[in-house]
Amino acid sequence: MKQALLVIDVQNDYFENGKMVLENPDKALPQINKLEEFFQKTNQPIIYVQHINEQPDAAFFSKNTQGVELHPSLHLTEQSVIVKKQFPNSFLQTNLESVLKSLAVEQLVIVGMMTHMCIDSTTRASAELGYQPIVIADATATRSLQFEETTISANEVQYSFLAALQTFAQLKSTDEFL
Repeated sequence: MKQALLVIDVQNDYFENGKMVLENPDKALPQINKLEEFFQKTNQPIIYVQHINEQPDAAFFSKNTQGVELHPSLHLTEQSVIVKKQFPNSFLQTNLESVLKSLAVEQLVIVGMMTHMCIDSTTRASAELGYQPIVIADATATRSLQFEETTISANEVQYSFLAALQTFAQLKSTDEFL
């Protein structure tokens, strides 16, 4: 079964000094790098998804800013495929599905940021489209959330969304996958 690594929104705004700093993106990034190395070594496709917010008052991922750029530690090459998006679902109004079809991809290995938004939305969509997703749990990151008077810690958000995604995807650690 032909796989592709889908690296979602690993962008500067999610890291230290960014406009939407996540909890532990620096722990997820080395795991993503290990997976990039594996996919490059085995000559399998890697697709990078970059969220660009076109709104003039965007809180983060504003176009033409340093924060919207893909993180410099990613192993991009001149042949890297980059899909630009404007919604949490990486398939919505993008060319992702046509890219996957052109590469004859049958299964997606999903990593990146934010677990409770773009990882969740894209994983569910990929399952519905038949891509049999595998989410690499330790290669994702999220943040704390607020609802009414309650703050839900990033750790609780992370585990809650990963638990829910088990219905749509296989969940593995980087080491289990490799």
